[in-house]
Amino acid sequence: MKKLATALVAFVAIEHLYILILEMFLWTKPAGLKAFGLTQDFADQTAVLAANQGLYNGFLAAGLIWSLLRKEDGHSIRVFFLGCVVVAGIFGAITAKPSILYVQAAPALIAMIVSLLARRQS
Repeated sequence: MKKLATALVAFVAIEHLYILILEMFLWTKPAGLKAFGLTQDFADQTAVLAANQGLYNGFLAAGLIWSLLRKEDGHSIRVFFLGCVVVAGIFGAITAKPSILYVQAAPALIAMIVSLLARRQS
């Protein structure tokens, strides 16, 4: 169970690193336009805002990676950052695009549940 929890947290971290790359570096490129369903004009006008969003996704990924590297207190850090991802995913689903609930919030919630169950088994 502990290995599964670690793998799920790593998945969520990698997902947010990917989002960082899309939002900070590929927002106005074909990959970013396709991923977010944007027009070139809108992407050009919002590139600075997207880079800011990307930075925040990078902080979430960094926190999750940090939690994986910590031995003693990594669990608390992990649960905190997964909670942040869940809240951000719910907010994004309500305000931006409903699919964010499934793409970001759901994997983080699953990782959190498995992490909590793995902790109980220890």
